[in-house]
Amino acid sequence: MKTLNPRSALFLERLAEEVIIGDGAMGTLLYSRGIPLDVNFEYLNLTSPQQVLQVHRDYAAAGARLLETNTFGANGAVLGAIGLEKKVGAINEAGARLAREAAGELCFVAGSVGPLRRPRGEAQEIPPSQKEALLAEQMEALAQGGVDLFILETFASLADLELALGVAARLGLPAVAQMAFIEDGRTREGLSAEEAARRLTQAGATVLGANCGSGPRELLRVLERMAGATDRPLSAFPNSGFPQYLDGRYIYLATPDYFAAMASDMAGAGASLIGGCCGTTPEHIRALAGALAGVKPAARARVRRVETPVRPEAGIPSTASRTFLDGWGRRPVVTVELDPPRGFDCGKVIEAARALTAAGVDAISLAENPLARIRMGNMALARKIEEDTGTPVIVHVTCRDRNLIGLHSELMGAHLLGLRTLLAVTGDPVSVGGEAGATSVFDLNSIGLLELLSALNEGKSLLGADLGGCSQFLLGAAFNPNLPSMDGQLRRLQKKIAAGARFVQTQPVYSPQILDELLARTAPLQVPVLVGLLPLVSERNAEFLHNEVPGISLPDGVRARMKGKSGGAGAAEGMAIAGELVEGCRGRAGGFYLMPPFGRVELALELMALIRRKA
Repeated sequence: MKTLNPRSALFLERLAEEVIIGDGAMGTLLYSRGIPLDVNFEYLNLTSPQQVLQVHRDYAAAGARLLETNTFGANGAVLGAIGLEKKVGAINEAGARLAREAAGELCFVAGSVGPLRRPRGEAQEIPPSQKEALLAEQMEALAQGGVDLFILETFASLADLELALGVAARLGLPAVAQMAFIEDGRTREGLSAEEAARRLTQAGATVLGANCGSGPRELLRVLERMAGATDRPLSAFPNSGFPQYLDGRYIYLATPDYFAAMASDMAGAGASLIGGCCGTTPEHIRALAGALAGVKPAARARVRRVETPVRPEAGIPSTASRTFLDGWGRRPVVTVELDPPRGFDCGKVIEAARALTAAGVDAISLAENPLARIRMGNMALARKIEEDTGTPVIVHVTCRDRNLIGLHSELMGAHLLGLRTLLAVTGDPVSVGGEAGATSVFDLNSIGLLELLSALNEGKSLLGADLGGCSQFLLGAAFNPNLPSMDGQLRRLQKKIAAGARFVQTQPVYSPQILDELLARTAPLQVPVLVGLLPLVSERNAEFLHNEVPGISLPDGVRARMKGKSGGAGAAEGMAIAGELVEGCRGRAGGFYLMPPFGRVELALELMALIRRKA
């Protein structure tokens, strides 16, 4: 680290001698003062600087000796979503100057840096290199504005927080690293308070702790656990309890006296820097400053060495129950996709499942709202199909339609219904389907969903809470070979396997060259890979798939063969193309994933018979 500037060095000296009082909430206080929620609070640094300055002055007058800049979400990812990406530098520099003006010589100024949230409705995470660039852009502007240190707060991702700590080290400023703990003293990624403390210590955090996520009592428990795992100074910025929605706005009901009493306990647990997060006001900070006046950091117990438990292999049912993969390696395994109906009548789907069962299908793969269009729920339908036919159903689970809470609940319910085979997919964004008024959730992507399912197989939630029993899910993943390069998809597939996937179903393949590469490059992964086949039925069908359906790409030669064909001639040509691919798989592919177009199960039956003959 570079040599510290005098103000930064003074902050560290004071931290060793006394409990430093931080400020309280910025956003909820501005909201309570009449700023509507649809306004970007960080942009107020440029558009309404006097309102931001007044908040800083009020906290300083209340006794805060560390003021945070109004820059929590002032990064390119958040500001770019509202067209302000070119204002990142100006907003952060202005935020630093406003806090400095209110601080004078009495207070320290901390540059507030929050997590890089994926834009709402976007399925893919921001790549690490881009995250580091976004963090550096914001933090360099804060340093240019004159902050004494950084406060990296409300991070759920340890990897992202480590990136921010690296940027702080390059800039030569101390960094307070705070994670948000949600349930049972764990982060959203399932990291325990102890492990977070150890990892942040290793990453070079000057001060480490927790903020937001919970009220004072829960945060105190987190702090007590962190204190036993690190010798670094600790920080605590709890919410003012949990919010209640009253008369059109969120109200935090914890009193300043209660907040201050809990903060005294935090100081007793070893915290050297204590302030407030959501719902706290200058009144809370005034009570806090009064309660902790003259208090020195409490002596810390010797750091306990706690072994990190080894995570057992997940993704495979713990019982010896039969799965659709039992015949793998002895004969081609065939699954067939069916779509739930758009309305209440599921008779045709049930009849199709019966026909497939009679023909010897190994499993039925049941899609969930494919192409982001509303259909009957696939879990209830899967249970009905299994009861009616006895054939296992692979239930597709998307990340698009449920938040993290809903996913946990729905998946535990699926296990209660007796469903055991799941395919984790990110899901097409709602913009593909055009269902007016719907929004994409994407709290997780497919890798995160597999981690959640693997946690359930271990008897825990994704947040680490004990569930009092284990699920027995067999987990699958999707793979798209239809890109100019398979390298990126193969890296993602390896991550999916590490997260618990035990079989793979691919997007439809139409090119012999792609088929060859797919089989060669997935062979070392040692998981069953079912090659996707979707028979074409007409030129119009081929062009729609090629141009409008995510993950499907048709070679020019295939499109030429389908040109001008429809009806019986189109279906015949499409089946001929699929048959050639089946022939190309002879002796090399262990299984197939058939997707009959427009519910034409007879095409799947014909392909199944061909596969069996070619075996």
